[in-house]
Amino acid sequence: RMDQALLLVRNELPAQGLRLAALSGACYQCLYEFLVFVPPSNGSLRKPGTAAVMVDTQHPLTLLLNGSVGDRELCKIQYHFGEFGNYSLVVKVLSTSTKTVSCDLVINEGPINSYLPILFAFLVYMGTLAILIVGRLFMKIDPVRNWVYKKLNPRETDRLINSELGSPNTTDSVISDPTPRLWSTASRQRLRSLDTFRGLSLIIMVFVNYGGGKYWFFKHESWNGKLHFPSALFSRFVFIMGTSISLSLSSMLRWGSSKRKVLGKILWRSFLLILLGIIVVNPNYCLGPLSWDNLRIPGVLQRLGFTYLVVAALELLFTRAGTESGTLEMPCPALQDILPYWPQWIFILMLEVIWLCLTFLLPVPGCPRGYLGPGGIGDFGNYPNCTGGAAGYIDRLLLGEKHIYQHPSSSVIYQTTMPYDPEGILGTINTIFMAFLGLQAGKIILFYKDQHKQIMSRFFIWSIVMGVISAILTKCSKEEGFIPINKNLWSISYVTTMSCFAFILLLLMYYLVDVKRLWSGAPFFYPGMNSILVYVGHEVFENYFPFKWKMEDSQSHAEHLTQNLTATTLWVIISYLLYKRRIFWKI
Repeated sequence: RMDQALLLVRNELPAQGLRLAALSGACYQCLYEFLVFVPPSNGSLRKPGTAAVMVDTQHPLTLLLNGSVGDRELCKIQYHFGEFGNYSLVVKVLSTSTKTVSCDLVINEGPINSYLPILFAFLVYMGTLAILIVGRLFMKIDPVRNWVYKKLNPRETDRLINSELGSPNTTDSVISDPTPRLWSTASRQRLRSLDTFRGLSLIIMVFVNYGGGKYWFFKHESWNGKLHFPSALFSRFVFIMGTSISLSLSSMLRWGSSKRKVLGKILWRSFLLILLGIIVVNPNYCLGPLSWDNLRIPGVLQRLGFTYLVVAALELLFTRAGTESGTLEMPCPALQDILPYWPQWIFILMLEVIWLCLTFLLPVPGCPRGYLGPGGIGDFGNYPNCTGGAAGYIDRLLLGEKHIYQHPSSSVIYQTTMPYDPEGILGTINTIFMAFLGLQAGKIILFYKDQHKQIMSRFFIWSIVMGVISAILTKCSKEEGFIPINKNLWSISYVTTMSCFAFILLLLMYYLVDVKRLWSGAPFFYPGMNSILVYVGHEVFENYFPFKWKMEDSQSHAEHLTQNLTATTLWVIISYLLYKRRIFWKI
């Protein structure tokens, strides 16, 4: 199967069998997992004992061979097996006098290069992009543009030529670009970089949710540590939602909407997002009708809805007239985007204190206080039912085990058996903090409107500050920090690290798209303009053609990658067509 290799163990020891166990390099402080027992060889027939076992190829493995007599450790081998490879582990006695045992790993059949489909897909997309760029450059040449429009609209061209108007010139509609200009006066009022940022995060999220070609690095990290590509997607979406809150509320209030009316819109939108998540996105109607018995209550849209409610209401409550225009006197002008909102910062700090107290002080039955581990075989198997510590306990206590996510990412490597929800209750506190940092980015844009250097320098400073905080919290270590980076827990270090990258990414997009206008934001701009529709649509139609079809080889990365990229590209095309027809699903 994918992410597996075949290992044949040959035992040439005449007197004892072998016990083979393995430990994944990605499993921190874990117990060895027993794989197979290999019988002793038949000395009279000179026939070695053999056993075959599948081994994981996602991460390096440590193989441990113990003899059945006295359970003595015979050898330990560290090796990173290749996908679909065929290997033999030969165990034999080198010297009968010293009873020295050798363990030799032999490659019977080499692994395949499972990354070639990614390279091919990259070349296809880059080739398509190059063709579009060259085509766009050619269309700027008048003779080429005239010829193209004549071929596309021959009747209209002939009508104009034969009409009383005479020959069309460069100002006629025939040879003018019928599509709206990307940088018209109306479009400049909306920052394209924000929609591009949102669309980029969304499209990659769609690709990952569809399977990411079944590559392990397109899956979420099992527990602590390495920031795999998917780990940053949801957090970026939350971040840019906070930025949009700042800009949209400012616009509504500036146009004369009362705070009461705006609050009503906030409540209604939050309610719809939560409802969509519970009723539309979470259930799989292909498996049967909606049932409350096992309905998952938390989810992505639910967390977005509640986070939007808190952050938008917080911004609405403490917004004061004159702050953005700079008419209020500030004791420190350099902090004019922070000081007027000190009550908001006090509220956010109180939330973080609550998170810290619940995480590290709440007693959890059968678990050490302040436990942040995955449970299962982690921590040497001492706390198998403590997955997520206080965060998991609160969800199971308040929502019930059947109403939270049943297959957490920790279940594969750490073999956890307890349900755990990465979009649970406690982690929502830090999601609010992430959105609040995005809100701060929006305030920077409002306070320093059209002052590009000021905006970009503040984005950079915020990125540095968040990065320093992350370095302190984690001690620049995957596992040994005060609070490790953990997407499942939405730890505070995860939020500061992701916001560090988010500020940098927003800075780059703002510079390229809105300042220098070297990039229009396409194609990510279009799904960014219809983000709710694309997200809900990709969840609802996930199991239907043309987004999914029956494969000839379900163990082929190439087929999975083709299917997932096709489905993702279709949503980009759909969002583009909707944009051209000015159809936007707003909540």
